[in-house]
Amino acid sequence: MKVEGSIEFTITEQTPERVASEMPIGPGITNPFGVVHAGAMLWLADVTATILVADTVHLTEGMKGFPLAIALNAAFLGNQPEGTLRAVASFVKKGRTVSVVRTVVYGASDKLIADVTTSHVLSK
Repeated sequence: MKVEGSIEFTITEQTPERVASEMPIGPGITNPFGVVHAGAMLWLADVTATILVADTVHLTEGMKGFPLAIALNAAFLGNQPEGTLRAVASFVKKGRTVSVVRTVVYGASDKLIADVTTSHVLSK
C-alpha cells in the first residue's frame, strides 16, 4: 500500500510567550483507520513549540543555536478524520539553557486532542 501526502501548517499567532498554529488534515497524515496519525500530531506540537523557543530568530536548515528538543512527553486524548488541528504552545519555564514548553492540540469545537510537553536546549 502506497500513501502519499504532505504536512502543511500555518502560524496564526506569535508572541514572546505564546505561539499558535493550524494544520489541515489531508492525505498522508492519516493512519489506516482514517484519523490523524499520532506522529503528525506530535510533529505539529513540536514545530509549534520550537518556534516559540526560537522567538524572533529566523529558523534555517543547519543553523547554530537551533532549539533542539531533548525530551518529549505526549498524551493523545482524541482524534478526528477531517478538518483542522490547532496547536497552542506556551512556556512552562523559559530558561537561558533549557526551556520547557506545553503545547495543547485542539480539534473541532476546541476538543482536546493532545497535550504535549517538550524540553529544548539550544544546539551548538
